[in-house]
Amino acid sequence: MAEIGFKVSAIIIYFRKTMGKNKLARFEENLTFPNLFQVSYEDLKDNKFEMKGRWHEQFFGNDNPIVLELGCGKGEYTVALARKYPEKNFIGIDIKGARLWRGCKTSNEEGMKNVAFIRTRIQLIEQFFAAGEVSEIWVTFPDPQPKKPNKRLTSERFLSYYKNILRPDSTIHLKTDSYELYDYTLNEVIPQGNYQVVFATDDLYGTPRDLEVCEVRTFYESMFLKEGKKITYIQFKI
Repeated sequence: MAEIGFKVSAIIIYFRKTMGKNKLARFEENLTFPNLFQVSYEDLKDNKFEMKGRWHEQFFGNDNPIVLELGCGKGEYTVALARKYPEKNFIGIDIKGARLWRGCKTSNEEGMKNVAFIRTRIQLIEQFFAAGEVSEIWVTFPDPQPKKPNKRLTSERFLSYYKNILRPDSTIHLKTDSYELYDYTLNEVIPQGNYQVVFATDDLYGTPRDLEVCEVRTFYESMFLKEGKKITYIQFKI
């Protein structure tokens, strides 16, 4: 038994070291991606992010609408949307650099010019965009924060950040497997803010309609569907 325990411990240590090396390698490669922006808190505090208000002319080189995916994880949804809608510009935002590496690598390998990523916390989003610079926001499978509603990405606290960077009459999309988050957003946040619901369903893939929103799926979305979970969806304007 002692020998087995030793072998298991050795395996665990090996995988931890391997994962650590992989993360370090990804962090290093992240520094080479021209479409990944990582800014220190000190620079943000001093308003030193030069792209703010200049995304169209300095990075994308066009006037196409800018769409954000918040909490984008590995960025596969951001990249998939960018492939599907080349007439729009997409920016994925997440705090985890090792996750962002995948989206950055894929978009660069494919030579995609309408994709960028930002490594930061969502509550700092106003430091990266000027008023009216963003046209649309996707919130895909965020942490539902069951005990901390104020931390939910569709809470009025976070919506107040979004309002300062969105164009008038902009659209926000919420996709989640959490009925609690869906119900909270639809029946608490939206009525209180007097926002306009464009479409809402508590069973996206059980809806008898040919919906475009079903054509692109996140990694977690596909996994939840295999497990038989229902996906909820809200599209609303603020």
